[in-house]
Amino acid sequence: MSYTINELFVGQKASFEKTITESDVLLFSGISGDINPVHINDRVAKESIFGKRVAHGVLVSGLTSAVLGMQLPGEGTIYLGQDNKFRHPVYIGDTVKATCEVIEINTAKNIARLATTTTNQNNEVVIEGVAVVMAPKKA
Repeated sequence: MSYTINELFVGQKASFEKTITESDVLLFSGISGDINPVHINDRVAKESIFGKRVAHGVLVSGLTSAVLGMQLPGEGTIYLGQDNKFRHPVYIGDTVKATCEVIEINTAKNIARLATTTTNQNNEVVIEGVAVVMAPKKA
């Protein structure tokens, strides 16, 4: 499913939810090259400010991309930019929900801005920001 710029409206929302697994963290470490011990080493992470291993912030923020590219606006969306604030750590086993909400539409430029919020299973905001996208030309 996808929405053209003319089908979007301010306040429109979509979400994607996922439980972050150890496999997700290890695979992302290998793909990204970010092998910071706070992500992959129990002993080091236990001594960190987090007290245990945490998921990469960019891994978690990637769930926003799933919403934008698959739901809102959807297939054919071009991701132009993202501003993120990392508010709370995400631990292995946490279930996170990425939500995007249309906040501004520029029909002439085919561009939309969406508020992006990711929460954990305790409804704590872990990431918040704003995405800028080019909507698909055809639904």
